[in-house]
Amino acid sequence: MSISIALTKGRLEKETVKLLDKANYGTDELKDKGRKLVFKDTKKDIKYFLVKAADSITYVEHGVADIGVVGKDTLLEADNNYYEVLDLEIGKCKFIVASLPEKNIYKKVGHIKIGTKYPTVAREYFKKKNMDVEIIKIEGSVELAPILGLCDAIVDIMETGTTLKENGLIVFDTICDISARVIVNKASCKMKREEVWDFINSLKKVIKEE
Repeated sequence: MSISIALTKGRLEKETVKLLDKANYGTDELKDKGRKLVFKDTKKDIKYFLVKAADSITYVEHGVADIGVVGKDTLLEADNNYYEVLDLEIGKCKFIVASLPEKNIYKKVGHIKIGTKYPTVAREYFKKKNMDVEIIKIEGSVELAPILGLCDAIVDIMETGTTLKENGLIVFDTICDISARVIVNKASCKMKREEVWDFINSLKKVIKEE
């Protein structure tokens, strides 16, 4: 049986394709894609398509994709109606709490505002800390929010920390490490068990060798 795989567009896509190459999959179409969004594996009975991170989960949950590759940051914000089966150890970064050096929220008394693209992660983190905060959802450059006084601190993902430094922000705490994960549709795990696990095990082997 053929399987369909939803890949997250962008940087994660490029790193995933490198892994697929090492696992001997036929990624020629993915490397020369133009404006196409659906691709066939040139060696195996697999179809790939490129989607935004959050949509990768949607396609897997609804069974349009058997397998998805998506960042843990996106998974933590979503309902988990799928199986998370493998850490690909690529796209590594961290969830952090950051602000201006003079704005240490852990010492602040009174109302605290947190700006973030990840309200679920932020809410869970501050709940565990027994801190009562107001979450402000921001879609764009989160680093701007404390500088302009919209919030006291931000919860965001950090890869190198360069953007924070350039904007005069410092990290006050690390929430957790994140990386790309493989998720599987629950029905596909039963109906296409052999094909799904062949794919997962071939990637596992490559990760162990690295």
